[in-house]
Amino acid sequence: MEIRRMNDISLIGLGVMGSNLALNIADHGYEIALWNYTSDLVDKFKKDNSHPKCHPFYDLKEMLDSLKKPRCILMMVTAGKAVDSLISQLTPLLDEGDIVVDLGNSLFTDTRRRYAELKEKKIRFYGVGVSGGEEGARHGPAMMAGGEKEGYQYLEKIFCAISAKASEDGKPCCAYMGTDGAGHFVKMVHNGIEYADMQLIAESYLLLKNLGGFSNQEISDIFAKFNQGRLKSYLIEIASKVLAAKDPDGDGDLIDKILDSAGQKGTGKWTAQSGFENGISLSIIDAALNARIDSSYIDQRRRRLNLLSSKPKVCAVENKEELVRIVENSLYAGKIAAYAQGFVFYKKAMENYGWELPIGTIASVFRGGCIIRAEFLNRITASFEQNSNLENLMDSPDFAKEIDNSMPDFRKLVTLAIANGIPAPAYSAAIAYFDAMTTRVVGANMIQGLRDFFGAHTFIYEPTGEVTHHHWN
Repeated sequence: MEIRRMNDISLIGLGVMGSNLALNIADHGYEIALWNYTSDLVDKFKKDNSHPKCHPFYDLKEMLDSLKKPRCILMMVTAGKAVDSLISQLTPLLDEGDIVVDLGNSLFTDTRRRYAELKEKKIRFYGVGVSGGEEGARHGPAMMAGGEKEGYQYLEKIFCAISAKASEDGKPCCAYMGTDGAGHFVKMVHNGIEYADMQLIAESYLLLKNLGGFSNQEISDIFAKFNQGRLKSYLIEIASKVLAAKDPDGDGDLIDKILDSAGQKGTGKWTAQSGFENGISLSIIDAALNARIDSSYIDQRRRRLNLLSSKPKVCAVENKEELVRIVENSLYAGKIAAYAQGFVFYKKAMENYGWELPIGTIASVFRGGCIIRAEFLNRITASFEQNSNLENLMDSPDFAKEIDNSMPDFRKLVTLAIANGIPAPAYSAAIAYFDAMTTRVVGANMIQGLRDFFGAHTFIYEPTGEVTHHHWN
């Protein structure tokens, strides 16, 4: 009996993200087949949704048989072993030329391995970074695809349809990034920048609260004002809303009832580890990651409140308006530093992994749907369009001028933080990065001298450029 192939695409994984993405695809006119490893989520989807273009299945083979060829299977499952297990289950049921797409937050090195393994079986495998959370999945995420260039034509139309559209020009926030793990790599670094961005906002909140004596509502208003200018971004927008929220089950502001311990899902750690492995300084992302780790020691932190008698008591500033201006300028400069490090990593990855990442396009894709969407991404895109060989955003004349103009305020803010015992690791890392990248000697000559002294590790003798070992004794 001939099988009736009626569905355009399928999706496996009916959790929050998968379900919302399925509805998004269906809204754009595609017939989509759905399956989940456990039947309870299939039941839940059927109960909660009655979209005429969504077709849930309980049997995997029946779902695959309902697909038009080449069959396209999207996976939205937990990164790691679950992806490998699902691929093992799928592979015997697939034909040459079929397409498997991992939409989860997989480590890019895993994606590279899976790409190579399935390529041997002549199955096309794509790792696609998806940013935007539950709301983005439902109404339009940012999408970063990696895999075989020739087969991307089968995905591009759907991805462009369901992705977010940039408010400036209406362009879809999706793009092909390169072969094998390029898409997941771009998403990983995006998440690292997100860590840094959120930490800078958190430190700004602390400084305004402790140095300025501002109430939560006043800081909410300050962030709302920031969001009307060059700092306009999704994270600044929602930071204002978080600060304005009231406790629904008690008196006061909700922010004061949230336990001061930040969670993480691992993508920030992956970014930091990959940075070290590739010889790239991601000091602001590293600082943000360490700050989350430090926050987890909440009992120890509170037990040691009176441990250091020399720790200064916070002294509120007299000119509160000046503090707001200083924070605004410093936050913008800090964001530039975080993005600068991230985009340097993209450039290095092209060299180390043989990718041709579309650097300017990456910033363009980030303009809508994703968590780090921000007004100034347009300027990053413009900078790389003007100079495709730009090594660092600091080298862009426009950004260099803004960094230079912000530095007096930046130094003042970090000094105030240190003088008042307020932790500001991301701000401190950002200013140290700017200083290191604009300094002729950073002390590494002393390190090399010490290494050569105790371990004969040699050093480069600068007058001749020769590798030298000195007989110190």
